[in-house]
Amino acid sequence: MWNVEERFSPKAIESLAALGFAVGSTRGVVRVEKYGCGAEFRKGPDDLYQMTVTPTIMLKGQFTRLWDAGYQKFLLTDDGLKLPALATHLQNLRKFNEELRTALGIPTFYNEALGSVSQLSVYDRVKGRKGAVPDETVGAHEAGSGH
Repeated sequence: MWNVEERFSPKAIESLAALGFAVGSTRGVVRVEKYGCGAEFRKGPDDLYQMTVTPTIMLKGQFTRLWDAGYQKFLLTDDGLKLPALATHLQNLRKFNEELRTALGIPTFYNEALGSVSQLSVYDRVKGRKGAVPDETVGAHEAGSGH
């Protein structure tokens, strides 16, 4: 995972546009996007930027969370919508993450280079314990389920 305590200079953030990233800024908040993925940085009182949303897959302009349910990876939106993560999503996330790390001079560690790092994991299937019904544990629902 990213060290979210790291600070980046305005020059480092501005240089991302020249590397093919879409960079949008509003009142000290910078959103960086590429390959259908994104991350967010906020300007601190020291005029340096700190990552506030780690690299993730974008869905209709919104950040998602990657959830590993043990049998499949899903994308979760802030409103609780759950969609299956496709191979192309994961490939694009990996590419985005690697390019952003390289652009900002952040090293990639072995375990992170192996594949996608999920923000949530629920593997427990023991009836009666938290995780027995994964969707309830993370507050997810299927698209169009009316919840």
